[in-house]
Amino acid sequence: MEEMFEIAERAVGDQTSVLTVRGEIDVSTAPELRDRLLTVAQDGRAIVVVDLSAVTFLDSTALGVLVSGLKRLRADGGDLRLVVTGRSVAKVLEITGLVDVFSIFETVDAAVAG
Repeated sequence: MEEMFEIAERAVGDQTSVLTVRGEIDVSTAPELRDRLLTVAQDGRAIVVVDLSAVTFLDSTALGVLVSGLKRLRADGGDLRLVVTGRSVAKVLEITGLVDVFSIFETVDAAVAG
Protein backbone atom coordinates (compact mmCIF):
# COMPACT_ATOMS: atom_id res chain seq x y z
CA MET A 1 0.00 0.00 0.00
CA GLU A 2 1.48 3.32 -1.08
CA GLU A 3 1.39 6.08 1.50
CA MET A 4 -0.58 9.21 0.63
CA PHE A 5 1.51 12.33 0.07
CA GLU A 6 -0.15 15.68 0.58
CA ILE A 7 0.64 19.29 1.34
CA ALA A 8 -1.80 21.60 3.11
CA GLU A 9 -1.17 25.33 3.21
CA ARG A 10 -2.47 28.04 5.49
CA ALA A 11 -1.59 31.68 5.89
CA VAL A 12 -0.75 33.14 9.29
CA GLY A 13 -0.98 36.91 9.04
CA ASP A 14 0.43 38.71 6.02
CA GLN A 15 3.99 37.40 6.03
CA THR A 16 3.85 33.76 7.13
CA SER A 17 2.67 30.54 5.51
CA VAL A 18 2.54 27.10 7.06
CA LEU A 19 2.97 24.09 4.78
CA THR A 20 1.92 20.87 6.49
CA VAL A 21 3.42 17.88 4.71
CA ARG A 22 2.18 14.33 5.15
CA GLY A 23 3.71 11.09 3.87
CA GLU A 24 7.03 10.45 2.18
CA ILE A 25 9.09 13.16 0.49
CA ASP A 26 11.23 11.50 -2.15
CA VAL A 27 12.27 11.88 -5.77
CA SER A 28 8.67 11.48 -6.95
CA THR A 29 7.01 13.86 -4.46
CA ALA A 30 9.75 16.45 -3.81
CA PRO A 31 8.94 18.43 -7.00
CA GLU A 32 5.47 19.16 -5.61
CA LEU A 33 7.02 20.52 -2.41
CA ARG A 34 9.48 22.58 -4.46
CA ASP A 35 6.64 24.07 -6.51
CA ARG A 36 4.66 24.95 -3.38
CA LEU A 37 7.70 26.61 -1.78
CA LEU A 38 8.32 28.64 -4.94
CA THR A 39 4.69 29.73 -5.11
CA VAL A 40 4.64 30.80 -1.46
CA ALA A 41 7.89 32.76 -1.88
CA GLN A 42 6.59 34.44 -5.05
CA ASP A 43 3.41 35.38 -3.18
CA GLY A 44 5.55 37.52 -0.90
CA ARG A 45 5.55 35.33 2.19
CA ALA A 46 8.74 36.11 4.13
CA ILE A 47 8.44 33.27 6.62
CA VAL A 48 7.57 29.73 5.59
CA VAL A 49 7.05 27.06 8.22
CA VAL A 50 7.28 23.51 6.86
CA ASP A 51 5.59 21.14 9.29
CA LEU A 52 7.27 17.74 8.87
CA SER A 53 5.52 16.15 11.87
CA ALA A 54 3.55 13.75 9.65
CA VAL A 55 6.46 12.96 7.31
CA THR A 56 7.57 9.34 7.58
CA PHE A 57 10.53 9.48 5.20
CA LEU A 58 12.63 12.00 3.30
CA ASP A 59 15.50 11.44 0.91
CA SER A 60 18.31 13.58 -0.46
CA THR A 61 16.00 15.08 -3.07
CA ALA A 62 13.74 16.35 -0.29
CA LEU A 63 16.71 17.79 1.57
CA GLY A 64 17.81 19.59 -1.59
CA VAL A 65 14.36 21.12 -2.01
CA LEU A 66 14.34 22.34 1.60
CA VAL A 67 17.84 23.81 1.34
CA SER A 68 16.97 25.56 -1.95
CA GLY A 69 13.83 27.00 -0.39
CA LEU A 70 15.81 28.20 2.61
CA LYS A 71 18.40 29.91 0.40
CA ARG A 72 15.72 31.61 -1.71
CA LEU A 73 13.80 32.92 1.31
CA ARG A 74 16.91 34.09 3.17
CA ALA A 75 18.18 35.87 0.04
CA ASP A 76 14.99 37.94 0.19
CA GLY A 77 15.29 38.57 3.94
CA GLY A 78 12.96 35.76 5.00
CA ASP A 79 13.35 32.35 6.59
CA LEU A 80 12.26 28.74 6.23
CA ARG A 81 11.58 27.04 9.56
CA LEU A 82 11.01 23.34 10.14
CA VAL A 83 8.75 21.57 12.60
CA VAL A 84 10.22 18.15 13.34
CA THR A 85 8.79 15.68 15.84
CA GLY A 86 9.56 12.32 14.23
CA ARG A 87 12.79 10.57 15.13
CA SER A 88 13.50 9.37 11.57
CA VAL A 89 13.33 12.90 10.11
CA ALA A 90 15.33 14.33 13.01
CA LYS A 91 18.01 11.69 12.51
CA VAL A 92 18.40 12.52 8.80
CA LEU A 93 18.79 16.21 9.63
CA GLU A 94 21.34 15.39 12.34
CA ILE A 95 23.41 13.05 10.15
CA THR A 96 23.55 15.58 7.32
CA GLY A 97 24.41 18.47 9.63
CA LEU A 98 21.30 20.38 8.58
CA VAL A 99 20.28 20.86 12.21
CA ASP A 100 22.88 23.64 12.19
CA VAL A 101 21.44 25.20 9.04
CA PHE A 102 17.68 25.24 9.69
CA SER A 103 15.69 26.71 12.55
CA ILE A 104 13.96 23.61 13.92
CA PHE A 105 10.98 23.67 16.28
CA GLU A 106 8.80 21.13 18.08
CA THR A 107 5.48 22.85 17.32
CA VAL A 108 3.99 24.98 14.56
CA ASP A 109 3.13 27.74 17.05
CA ALA A 110 6.76 27.92 18.21
CA ALA A 111 7.99 28.03 14.60
CA VAL A 112 5.56 30.80 13.67
CA ALA A 113 6.64 32.82 16.73
CA GLY A 114 10.27 32.26 15.76
